[in-house]
Amino acid sequence: MSNHQTLNNSDHAALRVHTGAGAQFGDAAMAALVIPNEFRQVQVHYPIVFRRDNDGGRFNALALLGFENGENLFLEGSEWDAAYRPLSMAIQPFLVGRPVDESHEPTVHIDMDHPRISSDGEGMRLFDEFGRPTPYVEQISAQLGDLHVGYQDSAAFIAALERYELLEPFSFEVTLANGAKNTLVGFHMINEDKLQQLDGDALGALHADGHLMPIFMAVASLSNLSELVERKNRREARG
Repeated sequence: MSNHQTLNNSDHAALRVHTGAGAQFGDAAMAALVIPNEFRQVQVHYPIVFRRDNDGGRFNALALLGFENGENLFLEGSEWDAAYRPLSMAIQPFLVGRPVDESHEPTVHIDMDHPRISSDGEGMRLFDEFGRPTPYVEQISAQLGDLHVGYQDSAAFIAALERYELLEPFSFEVTLANGAKNTLVGFHMINEDKLQQLDGDALGALHADGHLMPIFMAVASLSNLSELVERKNRREARG
């Protein structure tokens, strides 16, 4: 369930939000939605894969955080063990409110039922004593703007991948040091062979539309699969 409200300094004057990491805050997830304009930061730490919506619709790009539902191998107790956290997780419990009138700017909404909403007086304030947004809220607003634009732009990026048939399904079997096995299925990745076979016109079109760099970032990110296995091994060894 969710309870979305438009953020304002009247209803939410004293509201605080927990900004730390933790399973209790909803961080125990095996994947996070990412957008092409953050691929450069994402690929440093996480494999970037693709998966269709649950209803079989469009593809979404994901940062892979683990191999099982509810497993985030970057979550170490109350610490997030990576310098960059995907925007879709960093902005929680906030979201973009889409106005009924499209001529109006999107607004900042907050999910009052999200576990990051503080009920113990701890956490970051959203407004100061004069009702002005805190630097934290200003940062969140900027991130939401980036995310909103990125989601809109990602439709064209995914369409380009499908147009050149660059997405292929893959399975990844993980054999751990203790002999246990995990199999990753249901995801797609960019087919590097097909990418290399594209002619100059296709590559030029992808570059002109701003898609080529994110494609290269997504391909490069797959080297992080081996590091993800190592993280899994270390966690299993700790019990």
